[in-house]
Amino acid sequence: MTATLATQTARPAPAPDTPVLALRNVQRSFGPIQVLHDVTIELFPGEVHALIGENGAGKSTTMKIMSGYLAASGGTVELDGAPVSFAESREAEARGVTLIHQEFNLAQLLSVEQNIFLGHELRRGWRLDHAAMRARTRDLLDRLETPLDPRAQVSAISVPEKQMVEIAKALSRKARVLIMDEPTAALTTRETEVLFRQIERLKEEGTAILYTSHKLDEVARIADRVTVMRDGRLVRTAARGEMTVDQMAEAMVGRELSDMFPPKRPADGSEAVLEVEGVTIGTVVQDVSFTLRRGEILGFAGLVGSGRTELMEGLIGVRPSTGTVRINGSPAHIHSVEAAMAAGLVYLPEDRKEHGLILTQDMRRNLTLLALKKFSNILIDKRAEAAALERAIREFDIRAPQSDVLIGNLSGGNQQKLLLAKIMLAEPQIVIIDEPTRGIDVGTKQQFYGFIHTLAEAGHSVIVISSEMTEVIGLCDRVIVMRRGRIAGEVTGADVNEDDIVRLAMGLEQKGNGNG
Repeated sequence: MTATLATQTARPAPAPDTPVLALRNVQRSFGPIQVLHDVTIELFPGEVHALIGENGAGKSTTMKIMSGYLAASGGTVELDGAPVSFAESREAEARGVTLIHQEFNLAQLLSVEQNIFLGHELRRGWRLDHAAMRARTRDLLDRLETPLDPRAQVSAISVPEKQMVEIAKALSRKARVLIMDEPTAALTTRETEVLFRQIERLKEEGTAILYTSHKLDEVARIADRVTVMRDGRLVRTAARGEMTVDQMAEAMVGRELSDMFPPKRPADGSEAVLEVEGVTIGTVVQDVSFTLRRGEILGFAGLVGSGRTELMEGLIGVRPSTGTVRINGSPAHIHSVEAAMAAGLVYLPEDRKEHGLILTQDMRRNLTLLALKKFSNILIDKRAEAAALERAIREFDIRAPQSDVLIGNLSGGNQQKLLLAKIMLAEPQIVIIDEPTRGIDVGTKQQFYGFIHTLAEAGHSVIVISSEMTEVIGLCDRVIVMRRGRIAGEVTGADVNEDDIVRLAMGLEQKGNGNG
């Protein structure tokens, strides 16, 4: 006997032209600051409605109001054409409205199946039906082509796997309205295709989907309608095919985006700043050797699981490693982040909220944490910290309503800018940046590429790990491709192109030169 999920309360079928969920002239203020201005948006059954805009445009606030996480300051939320007021997100879920968060909303110490059914446990009589929950979890993961053990602890699985668990959790709720906040930000190309197949399946079942993404090519592909937000206002809504990707980007930022990447420049010379020989990290990285030169932007490409992040974590002392590392020609023995910083090497992590920032602290405390010795003798010099924050805000164009705002209340792009400012306070020679623009809008991406280019021009050596092919090709002087924990090959100059990089990542020969 298989337990079933609770059914939704029966309600009259709405008229065919009635949106299942809508906002009417919705406003939202935080204290004296108004962040949403008369927002009206409609979601219809069997439709994908994309909501796009820069970080800070108001998308997250809009989604939270739709899903019961925030109340509107003015205007109306309608469900099946009737006004509704969700007291909390659980009430919205009970009425069929589910939000898949961009930042994982998972309990790290619980298992996959426990996370999927947390608060919605299946029971047989008064006891939890673990067998039914495990079987249902396997069905959901099979549907998402994700071979995870339902009993695996969430803290032990990868970032893409966590995203698939979030999606499986949402699918288990049988939502009438599914709100997806950057669902593919952490997914590989293959996993993204799996998700798109599920979206088509949900459309056929009559689910209304609100989809946000900074990957505008995805939006153009799957959205039936697109709404653009800027500065808390709706600026345009268009049907599929009425806006090109370039027009979407320009509507988002309010200006033309012609040159996304700064012009490439050669490194200062042949001087090697970092030399890595025969580095091995457990079973995930085997016998890796490479050289990084002064003023160079060196890319690391490869499929998820190829060992790129693990390699860099070994270089900064987070993971135990063997092999030889030399900085400026001298052996470097790095067994901790502090030792890496002392050697002039810093790392901006892939998951900024989990490993880079303290979301419950303000900008000043987050900024100076790595370089606290510079701001303290016996006591911390808060005036010097405040001056450093003012410089960071100015130099990295960090946009915040006030300087004491909590980091968790900043947009993803501004969090990433602060994190870059934070690691640069350590005055590093070598900067490693893992997925620099994940979850960042197109306008902030352009800024971030400019920051990286400026670092290289100033003589810093930069390593960029990225799963975005256009980013690797447009930004990096040279690209090393990893596969299954080893270096599969290297491309430079005219060979920095998608075809050669993909072929190396897949274990195929490059066209024309026979390199494997």
